[in-house]
Order: sequence, then C-alpha cells, then structure tokens
Amino acid sequence: MNDLTNVTTGEVRLSYVHLFKPYAAMQGQEEKYSCTILVPKTDADTMGRINAAIDAAKQKGISEKWNGQCPPIVPVPVYDGDGVRPSDGMAFGPECKGHWVFTASAKIDYRPEVVDNMGNPIINQSEVYSGMYGRVNVSFYPYSFGGKKGIGCGLGPVMKTRDGEALGGSAPSAAQAFGVQPGQTSAGYATPQYGAAMPATPGAAGYAPQPQYTQPSAQRINPITGLPY
Repeated sequence: MNDLTNVTTGEVRLSYVHLFKPYAAMQGQEEKYSCTILVPKTDADTMGRINAAIDAAKQKGISEKWNGQCPPIVPVPVYDGDGVRPSDGMAFGPECKGHWVFTASAKIDYRPEVVDNMGNPIINQSEVYSGMYGRVNVSFYPYSFGGKKGIGCGLGPVMKTRDGEALGGSAPSAAQAFGVQPGQTSAGYATPQYGAAMPATPGAAGYAPQPQYTQPSAQRINPITGLPY
C-alpha cells in the first residue's frame, strides 16, 4: 500500500483481543473490534514505520481536520510499556515491559480479517486469544471530536504467527481448575457410582472429602483505558 499512514507490523504480541465479537469497555460506549498491540522495543523497523505513519497522519490533520494548524500537543495512541498508563498513572502490566503499547480498533461494520501464517482464515475462535503472537495491519488517522484533537489507530487484518502464553482474561482449563487430568481422580477423592449413596460424615467408610476451591485471581486491567477487562 502507498498510504503513508498504513503500517503492517513485524511480529508483535496481542492482548485484550476482541477480533470476532465487538466489545465496549463501558456500558453505553460504541462496541468495536479491537486488540492491544505490544511491539518489542528491539523492533526498531516497525516502530520507525509507526512513527512515520503518525507524522503522516498529523499532516493529514493539518490539511483535513485541524483548519491548517497543528495543535501544540497532539495526543498519540502509542505508549511506553515501561512507563505508566495514561488513564490512572499506574504501571503497565508485566507483559508490557520492554514493549511499545497501543490499541487499534475497527467499527462494527468493518470486522478485520483474521488469518493463520499461511493466509487461511481462522475459523476456530479459540485459536485467537490474548497472549498469542502475530502481525497486524493498522492505519493512523487524525481526529477532531468534542473539542479534542489527536491521532487514532484503526485496525485492519490480523495474522496469527504462533502461540504464546495466554494472558489474563482466558478461562482456565478443567485440569488447571481442578488439579486433575482426564481419567485421573484426585488424591483421597473416591468417585461414587451412579445410584450409590455417598457417606457425608467425616470418618465414615467411603467418605469423600469435598474439593477445596480457591478464590479467583484479581481482575485484569486494560493497560490503555485502566478499566477492568
């Protein structure tokens, strides 16, 4: 593509992935397809092209949105993952360390294509999750809305390149939740036969202690908005 505001990244990590179903962080907000993109700071090529695309978007803003003038301060959507979130001043999550962080989104009528590393459409939605690695096509654009001016980021096609450790927001597997594998019984836990009564009194023959449950982990916070995921 010749559009200077358009960039296809090198390999990045994806977080807060909403590529198959649009999502709104708060009730009443417009639902959009979106994902947060973590660009490793070692990828100078991708960041150089992103910075050039942002500069091109600023020039578009001067000519098309901002009445021929560039604002003294132009908010941009890319943040330093080793710094603090713009929403609340708290540190970004550990997965953001050593990365540049930004969120790209697309309106509900423009669902992005999601493909594997051979370019085939991904049908099984469970293959696309927060923590996987991929390449993303994004476009930077100027906006002027409600008295605010700045640069936004639009989401285009996404290619999954490989799996990665799932980040928060993914449900645990049964094995993780209950500590057992298929066909395995927990230590000290006797699975009753259907139709057989199971003693419920501690110390009684055949008594099976109830499994202990742990409290769920704390809810993750979106590093860009500071809102619960």
